[in-house]
Amino acid sequence: MMVDPTLAEMGKNLNEAMKILEDGGKASDPDAARRQFSRSSIPGPLQGDGQDVASILQLVQNLMHDDEEEDKPSHRMQNVGEQGHMALLGHSLAAYISVLDRERLRKLITRIASDTTLWLCRLFRYESGSAYYHEDDREGLLKVCRLVINTRYEDYSTEGYTVLNSRQPVIYQSATCRPGLGQHLCSQLGLPLSSLCTVPCNTMFGSQHQMDIALLDKLIREDVETGKLPLLLIANAGTPGAGHTDKLGRLKELCEQYGMWLHIEGVNLATLALWEVSSPVMAATRSDSMTLTLGPWLGLPAVPAVTLYRHEDPALSLAAGLTSSQPVEKLRALPLWLSLQYLGHDGIVEKIRHAVELSQQLLEKLKTLASIKTSVEDELNSPVVVFRFSQETSAESSGGSVEGYFAGEREVLDSLNRWLCEQLAQLVPASGVDIVELEDEGTCVRFTPLMTAAALGTQRCDVDLLVERLIELIPVLNCTLRLRLDFREEVYRYSALSYIEDLSWPGLGAVRYEPRIEELNDSKRQLEVEKINSELLVKLGELDADLIFSTGLEFGPEKDCIFIGMATEDLDVAELVDTIAALGRDIEENGRLLENMTEVVRKGIQEAEFQLQKDNQDKLMEEGVLRQIPLVSSVLNWFSPFQSTVKGRTFNLAAGSLDSTEPTYSMKAQTGGLASPETPTSSAKRMPGQRLFRREGAGGSDSHSETSSVGQAEDLSRERFPQPTTPTPPSPVPDEAVSVVPESPETPQRPPTQENGEVGTQGGERA
Repeated sequence: MMVDPTLAEMGKNLNEAMKILEDGGKASDPDAARRQFSRSSIPGPLQGDGQDVASILQLVQNLMHDDEEEDKPSHRMQNVGEQGHMALLGHSLAAYISVLDRERLRKLITRIASDTTLWLCRLFRYESGSAYYHEDDREGLLKVCRLVINTRYEDYSTEGYTVLNSRQPVIYQSATCRPGLGQHLCSQLGLPLSSLCTVPCNTMFGSQHQMDIALLDKLIREDVETGKLPLLLIANAGTPGAGHTDKLGRLKELCEQYGMWLHIEGVNLATLALWEVSSPVMAATRSDSMTLTLGPWLGLPAVPAVTLYRHEDPALSLAAGLTSSQPVEKLRALPLWLSLQYLGHDGIVEKIRHAVELSQQLLEKLKTLASIKTSVEDELNSPVVVFRFSQETSAESSGGSVEGYFAGEREVLDSLNRWLCEQLAQLVPASGVDIVELEDEGTCVRFTPLMTAAALGTQRCDVDLLVERLIELIPVLNCTLRLRLDFREEVYRYSALSYIEDLSWPGLGAVRYEPRIEELNDSKRQLEVEKINSELLVKLGELDADLIFSTGLEFGPEKDCIFIGMATEDLDVAELVDTIAALGRDIEENGRLLENMTEVVRKGIQEAEFQLQKDNQDKLMEEGVLRQIPLVSSVLNWFSPFQSTVKGRTFNLAAGSLDSTEPTYSMKAQTGGLASPETPTSSAKRMPGQRLFRREGAGGSDSHSETSSVGQAEDLSRERFPQPTTPTPPSPVPDEAVSVVPESPETPQRPPTQENGEVGTQGGERA
């Protein structure tokens, strides 16, 4: 069998290129390569002789991994397997095929386009359909709209948009459609936003994520009566949020009644390839057009989306842009043509079936969790699972229903579910869970394996691990939700603490220490509050506790306060708040001492100088003039020792006063060496190895310590600074003392003695 040497070389080069790019930095000198090809560096001029393929690929690899740190593992967003290599090879082949002679090129692209269209129509049960391949998944719907406009307005090709003035076209879409889809269509088609009609979902009967058909019928009748032309209806086979399917059969009948075009999109269209298809999704095969996103479903990188449609006039399809006379544009189907052949019918069905089974596996396990509420349309066939932590069962720990037990409950639960999704995504990255905001349910966790499993390689063990991590996190959510009220009530008991109501914070709450300074103006007081709370946050972060203390969300509304993370069952809220207040009071008092120190020292020095002068004068009067003469004073002191009555002085920095040292020496405190008693703390009652803020004998254990705070990934690598005791209100600052004695050049001085934070000297003693 003859093989084109160019094709063989292309396949070889592709394999080598993928090996180089997928090699996570095994270059001979990665540091030098990073420095040479860093994105922050200024690009140099092109080399005159050019570079070889290996050097260029190495450059691409360095650019891809330039922002990765060496101590962090590299995470690929998608697993590019053999089928992915075929898709990438298709792009290279398309460039090669485009240089063929015109006749050979026409035959080849005709075969590729017809084969791919036939396979897709058979695979997804769409008989007698045509296919349009496009990069932007909205482009197919846009071209379909042009086709419908050309069909409904016969003079549109000659008169243009002026014919639309006779009857304004109207495009109908569900309220659950992709955000911005209708506005994009109007913008590209040159239609006013009044041509877009958004149909609300059911409010009384049926799913709250399905289009209200009765209301749609009423809106269409009103538009017809006002002279408008119902043009097209966009329905969902799997809404972007919850994955629900509209009543497609009833909508098709309504479209036939008013002569409208029915277009369907959604992830549930993938299940049309399975042997057993639910009846709501099967009705999509009767639609006028549908958009398929095969890349995420099958894990194929850089393959186009496909819009299948039915229309009998090829001239109108050409005018709408659904077909092209340019052969190169038809080569968009080549990557998909190669990938479909590589996977085969059974391989495609297996990938879709595997994703659906993963959804069913997770749904079955979620049913056994009392604190988790699911929002699934069809429990037997839904490929999308949406769930959230529910408030209804968290009342078991507080003895009643939690419904409405505090203001802003919905916002708090949304923040907790947002934290839950972030934790699950970090702990089980292969699950592919993400956050979805639903109008009625609020913030939920969404599991859509049809869109992620093929790329991430999700397996059944990943689903089991996801459930295990969820079970570990549920007690943390329950305890945090229950203890938020206790934390708020405890904070209210301290006048120096202010409770900060931030419903978007997923944790115990927020608190701010307010210093008791009334004489400062607003700006200085704000600076003082910021300083104290910053130091308080640092001290709290150094404690040996499972809690996380932070400044809150990056763009949160509250500043200069301390946010406490998620809590466990054994958390002692009273001890936590008492510690915060005590540390804040300690920081405030120390700050005041430092501020007053300058003035105290200045006044103390002045007083000391005055006392020194007075004591020197008194000493001179007592000793007499003869004792001031050097030689005479020695003789007099030998025959008649003189005992001075002048005593030393101590300078108390805390009190800012000069005190006599006589009480100190008379009580002989220098020989006692008594140390100040330790401030009693709760550590005396703490068990060995027990961390701060934990109640002794509580039901909680260390098993949940790894998941009891916000940002577990940071917590695992955070350096802890353990402390042996619980911080309590500090004891008074020891008196820093400086002795002051009269100056005497002749009289020997006794060496100073330090005791109880005081340094004293007593003048007039004989050597």
